[in-house]
Amino acid sequence: MPLQEHNYWLTTADFPTTEFSSLPAHVDVAVIGAGFTGLSAARTLAQHGAKVAVLESETIGWGASSRNGGMVLTGLKLGVNELISLYGRERTQHMYAVSIASIDSVEQIIREENIDCDFARCGHLEVACKQKHFDDYARQADVIAREFNHKLRVVLRNELNAEIGSNIYYGGMVDEVSAGLNPARYVAGLGRAAMKAGAEVFEHTRVENLQRESSQGESGWKVTTSRGTLWAREVFVGTSGYTGAATPALQKKLIPIGSFIITTEVLPEALARELSPRNRMIYDSKNYLYYYRLTPDRRMLFGGRAAFFPETDQTVRRSAEILGRGMIDVYPQLRDVKVEYVWGGTLDFAFDIMPHAGQLDGMYYAVGYAGHGVAMATYQGQKMAELIAGDKPENPFVGIPFPGAPLGLYNGKPWFLPFAGMWYKFLDWVG
Repeated sequence: MPLQEHNYWLTTADFPTTEFSSLPAHVDVAVIGAGFTGLSAARTLAQHGAKVAVLESETIGWGASSRNGGMVLTGLKLGVNELISLYGRERTQHMYAVSIASIDSVEQIIREENIDCDFARCGHLEVACKQKHFDDYARQADVIAREFNHKLRVVLRNELNAEIGSNIYYGGMVDEVSAGLNPARYVAGLGRAAMKAGAEVFEHTRVENLQRESSQGESGWKVTTSRGTLWAREVFVGTSGYTGAATPALQKKLIPIGSFIITTEVLPEALARELSPRNRMIYDSKNYLYYYRLTPDRRMLFGGRAAFFPETDQTVRRSAEILGRGMIDVYPQLRDVKVEYVWGGTLDFAFDIMPHAGQLDGMYYAVGYAGHGVAMATYQGQKMAELIAGDKPENPFVGIPFPGAPLGLYNGKPWFLPFAGMWYKFLDWVG
C-alpha cells in the first residue's frame, strides 16, 4: 500500500450522521466545536435538561480529537516542582488529582455509553534521551509519591528492554494508570452519546460572530453562523487549536502548533512484541519530542512536532520524511517496513503551557491541553457543563492566571513559531 496523506484512525471509525435541519431560534447553550471538549459538555448539559446546539465548522471530531495518538495520559505538561512553585502545594495536588480523575471520567463515559474504542489501561512509558533527564526521573517519582500519593516506577537502562525494543535511551519511567484508545471511535461515540442525551449537532456550521443581545428581557448571545443565526442564553467555546476570529480574545491567548503522525503497515506479531513488549503509550523527554505506540491492529504509530506550523500538504509531506528518519533512529528494526499513512493536526498551547477553563468576555471556555487533551478535554467539558448548569464543581484550572503574549505582540497568527522551533531544538541540544 503506498503512503497516503490520510488519517489512519478515520479508516477504522463510523461517525454518526447529523440531520441537516435548520438551526433552532433559541437554545440554552450554544457549544462551539464538536470535539472531545464540546461533545462532552453537550452530553452533560443535555443530561441536565438544557437545550443544546453544538456548532461545528467541519464535522464531528474533525480537529485534534480524531488526529491525535490516542494516548490518555496522567500528569500535566509542566513538571511537578514547577507547578508547586507557580500554584502552591494544595492547588497543584488538586491539579494532579484531576489529571488522574480525568482518565476515570473517560473510562466511565466509555462504559456508560458502550463506546467500542479499544480503551485499555496499558500505562505510559517516558524514556530519557540524556542521562541528566533520567537522573531527574527519580526526583520526580519521589515528589509525586510524596505530594500526590501516586506511584511511578523508574526503569534503569539495563532493565529497559522489558519495556521497549530500542537501546538508544538512558532509562525510563512508567505510570500504570495511563491508557490508550482509538480517538476517532471515541469521539464518534461521544457524538452519538451527546445526541442520545438530546443535544443537537450542526456540522458545517461555522460561527462567524458573537454579540451580546437580549431576548424577551433575558440577557444572552446572538450567534451568527454560516447557516443563519440563533440566540443562546450561554456560549461555551471548546475549539482548542482551531480557535478562530469569532472569539478573538481567546484566539490571542492560544498558540496553534502542528503535530504530525506516521503509521506503518501491520507488523508481524513477534516484531510488534519486540518493539513494545507491554504495549505502552511511549514518549521521550525532549522538548521537540517523539511519541509512539502500537495501534490495536499492530501498526507502529509514530508522531511528533516535526514541523511547528499547523498542518498543510507541505508540512505533512515534510513531516513524513522527518518522522520516518526519527522512527528508524528509535527502531532500526523498522528500516524496511512500509509507512502507509501520514497526517497532521493542530494542538493548542497557552503561553504558560497549562489547561485553562472559566469565563472570558462573558463566554465559557475550556482550552489549552498542550497534547494532553484526550482525558483533560473530556473532563473539562463535563465540569464546565456542570458549572453552566448551576452546579459548583471543583475545578483547579478555573481562575488561574491566563496570560497572553508578552507585550501584546500576538494577534492569533503565530509568526514566531519557526523561532520557537529553533529555540526548542537548541534547548534539546544543550539540555
